[in-house]
Amino acid sequence: MGSVSLKIGDGTARFRRATICTSAVNGLMLFSVLTTNLFALYAFTYSPSRNSSNNLQYPLHQAHKNMSLISEQVSLIMKEIETSQKKLAQMEKELLGYETIDVSRPNTANELKKFLQRHSLPLGKDSKTGITEMVASVGHSCSKSMEMLSQYMNYKVNGQCPDDLSVAQKLISKGCEPLPRRRCFAKTISKVGNLYPFPTSMWKTVSDKIVSWSGLACKNFTCLNAKKVGKDCGKCFDLVNGYENQRFVKGRGKNDFLIDDVLGMGGDGIRIGLDIAGGSGTFAARMAEKNVNVITQALNIEAPTNDFIAARGLFPLFMSLDHRFPFYDNVFDLVHAGSALDVGGKPEKLEFLMFDIDRVLKAGGLFWLDNFYCSTDEKKRDLTRVIEKFGYKKLKWVIGEKVGAGKSEVYLSAVLQKPVRT
Repeated sequence: MGSVSLKIGDGTARFRRATICTSAVNGLMLFSVLTTNLFALYAFTYSPSRNSSNNLQYPLHQAHKNMSLISEQVSLIMKEIETSQKKLAQMEKELLGYETIDVSRPNTANELKKFLQRHSLPLGKDSKTGITEMVASVGHSCSKSMEMLSQYMNYKVNGQCPDDLSVAQKLISKGCEPLPRRRCFAKTISKVGNLYPFPTSMWKTVSDKIVSWSGLACKNFTCLNAKKVGKDCGKCFDLVNGYENQRFVKGRGKNDFLIDDVLGMGGDGIRIGLDIAGGSGTFAARMAEKNVNVITQALNIEAPTNDFIAARGLFPLFMSLDHRFPFYDNVFDLVHAGSALDVGGKPEKLEFLMFDIDRVLKAGGLFWLDNFYCSTDEKKRDLTRVIEKFGYKKLKWVIGEKVGAGKSEVYLSAVLQKPVRT
């Protein structure tokens, strides 16, 4: 049995290919199993009578009867084997996930069929993983939105992509993540003369012309700044006249922590961070002023958030909070989050998210919970219970009330330090 080694990067991928000898051995093993079963079956089914003379009179009849019974049992065994193989194959498909997307449905885009087509490994089966085919990377939940997915994949190859950013956003919001790749050119927007050099760009008004308003109700920032976008983003796209240019350097209440105070809790080890649902990117801008690089996770919900953050010279990450963070373990010195942690309103989803935050946060790193809205006492208890499970050190913990929409609302702010676990 031979093997071929393929050098890829720093590792070696091994693929084992079948030979004539391998096929012969497999055939011999199958023959041995069947023969053994036949003899065992014969031994258990053959029952000689007490009268030896009767045995001599009916040898052919008894042999024929036994052979018929053996043949019947072998047929049943083969059917069981075939059924088991089908069940195993179906289980493999369900575990891998790619077969849950039924491309045989009517009106399925041809490009989707081509993207999801499986390709055999060039050197045969991988001896370590048992994988024999390359499978396209696409979200498991895409199968629940096939009509919308086909609409997204219906385009002219090598042409310009349709104006369908809203469709992509809806698919991601429904768990269809990652989206399938496409072979079309995304719409380009001229930004010449409308961008400022960094770091001046962080606090300059962003032009309406350099962002995409596709699928959004507002088509300019004047409209957008007149409405509230989410719990953590009230007029957060107005960098000049609103409160945005004072956030994190001037607090309006005891729940508003200042960046200098939080950085002082982390010593000199804060260099890179992750901001979850970071609105217009102001947290990343303030941290950049302190020479800390921050990636801002955001979706374009009601606003061109990713375009806006990029126009400020900051790093946007377009993904939902249902997706595993695309970062290695223990890499961030700081993770900042607010009310966006309340994903779906379910404690289990909150736990999954918190475990992923803990995974990317280094030991000794800071988790800054910023004005988490505790809509109910149960919500506050759920969050507190999850946090205590991780054993973080509470460097600062404040529960305060704010008046919103004519009623008092409870918010939790905290700075927590991840412990070193053995």
